[in-house]
Amino acid sequence: MSNEHFTLHTQALAANPDLAFFWEATKKEVMLLPHCADCGKTHWYPRLFCPFCFSSKLEWREASGKAKIYAATMLSKAAEPYIVAYVELAEGPLMLTNIVDCKLDDLQIGAPLTLTFSPMSSGHFLPVFRLSDTPAA
Repeated sequence: MSNEHFTLHTQALAANPDLAFFWEATKKEVMLLPHCADCGKTHWYPRLFCPFCFSSKLEWREASGKAKIYAATMLSKAAEPYIVAYVELAEGPLMLTNIVDCKLDDLQIGAPLTLTFSPMSSGHFLPVFRLSDTPAA
């Protein structure tokens, strides 16, 4: 599956020099999640302040790589059809992402997923998910 449909979004996020460490971590197949030291909430997408309390006191924690399907659909009108889904990360936040290496009919709400990374032509790696053999957190 091609992830070129995310190129502009990824390039926009990667253009923020304050978040370069996030994208460098993905090259090592590590996804970092911002966790607020003030209110204790973990959030997604990467940004330099907490969307819940607006604190800038963030700790960047390595994601467990576990998630479960919250909602999914197939974008079949694309040149190469792909699955877009909201997944609930084990750490709590919902994330809009792709589910790879399966068919839409293989997916069920609540099914466990495992984090993987898809290379982009821009040189960045995009966090995506695939079905897991282990139960979701």
